[in-house]
Amino acid sequence: MSAQTHASPEVESALFSAEFLNDPYPAYQQLRAAPIFKTSLGFWLASRHEDVSLLVRDRRFGKDFEGNNVRKYGPDIMEEPSFQSLSRMMLVLDPPDHTRLRGLVNKAFTTARIEALRGRVQALADALIDEVEPQGEMDVIADFAHKLPVQVICDMLGIPVADRARFLSRRKVSGRLIDPTPMSREEIDEENERTLDSHAYFKSLFERRSEIPADDLTTHLVQAEEAGDRLDEQELVSNVSLLFAAGHETTSNLIGNGLLALHRNPEQWAKLTAGTIHWPDVVEELLRYDSSVQLTSRAAKANASLGGVDIPEGDMVIGLLGSANRDPEVFDDPEVLDVTRTGIRSMSFGGGIHTCLGARLARLEGEVAFSTLARRLPGMQLRELESPQWRQTYTLRGLNTLKAVW
Repeated sequence: MSAQTHASPEVESALFSAEFLNDPYPAYQQLRAAPIFKTSLGFWLASRHEDVSLLVRDRRFGKDFEGNNVRKYGPDIMEEPSFQSLSRMMLVLDPPDHTRLRGLVNKAFTTARIEALRGRVQALADALIDEVEPQGEMDVIADFAHKLPVQVICDMLGIPVADRARFLSRRKVSGRLIDPTPMSREEIDEENERTLDSHAYFKSLFERRSEIPADDLTTHLVQAEEAGDRLDEQELVSNVSLLFAAGHETTSNLIGNGLLALHRNPEQWAKLTAGTIHWPDVVEELLRYDSSVQLTSRAAKANASLGGVDIPEGDMVIGLLGSANRDPEVFDDPEVLDVTRTGIRSMSFGGGIHTCLGARLARLEGEVAFSTLARRLPGMQLRELESPQWRQTYTLRGLNTLKAVW
């Protein structure tokens, strides 16, 4: 073992604090001095861009959702409905199941199909601003960042307009189910309740689409399930639930995190409102600067080496995407937000076979969201620049609220 594998007790303590969840970046700077570090909870952390990139692409590391959670909670945890559901999602599976499930939905997320949505996304964004503009204020998260991607993924899944109020009212994804730290019994019960409610709705939608097919992703997956050899009912309900949650959660966080960062750096917001900007680069920089997804996990499939450190078979390694995105070995002045930065190789959507399926969609929605806000509300100001309300989760980084006035 040729590399340093122990951070200071102060860094270890900081990792599991509220201060870390509010601002993890100072701790990431310290962690990169011990880039492969084993925590007191038994899992490893990889914090450099090079190591995180290798982790998500190297087939010596794979998914082990059940093993990780059995070690964390005990064998009975896999009887819980929320854990049963997640265990059937492509998110936590290796080939061949991952390949089969992802292949069923890939064609809905091609570059051409996503680009064809741009007009619809723009119309939705303008309609949301039309609703709030006369009021002179809004909660960016509830009134815009949440509603925009929810309506887009509802369109793609074919969720009837009459059913959408339940999804538009407030975000339901907690993120705790995929956190590396254990949940309380109360949190598990809440996840189970959300899971059962979601499954009940989607099963009713499947029945409707089986009887009356439509030109949407849900119908496509129902027909695949009915063919009998590609998808079973549990896989269907679990993966449509995944598509809905992942289809809006990362974009909602991107919009909130990005807008906060821009207003904390007003010279950068001024560049957006001036209009002479390359919007794809803006989105990539905002994704890099404060990633919606902060980490991803893999398990060593055999004894393996990462960053000069020996990782025993079965050990879990967490790749800190947010830290990799501020690695000074890859990015000049990584702690600085620069919307004119080009050639960005961020880790915000992971990598390898588990690269985020909706990355193209999130980028398009981000381009439309920020360009619309800059054009329609250039004088916007945020009320809680210094003490925003961050969600208390490790994996998904986002704001509970973000009040804006103009």
